[in-house]
Amino acid sequence: VQLQASGGGLVQAGGSLRLSCVASGITLDSYAVGWFRQTPGEEREGVSCISSNDLYYANFVEGRFTISRDNARNAVSLQMNSLKPEDTAVYYCATASGECRDYPEGYGMDYWSKGTLVTVSS
Repeated sequence: VQLQASGGGLVQAGGSLRLSCVASGITLDSYAVGWFRQTPGEEREGVSCISSNDLYYANFVEGRFTISRDNARNAVSLQMNSLKPEDTAVYYCATASGECRDYPEGYGMDYWSKGTLVTVSS
């Protein structure tokens, strides 16, 4: 099983990016898939997660991000709008069976992508 996260980059504050998490070896549409982020020296934090019965956004998202499934591509995307400098981080996706509520901050998720760097300039 492999997850590939992509779509990071450099964007000005107020701009948008779309992150994609594409899976191989697993069919994502029946799994919980989450997006997480981490900055140096900080704990990993959950950004958003989708599963059969859960849809989660961190409080700091404030309606700016949208998570969605693209079953044709076996992927989950995170559309990020109105980006702020404090959104700068390495973003990861992860997946596991069950529901998002079973994996607070992603702990216990089985499969993780390498990170994709999001840099938001002021």
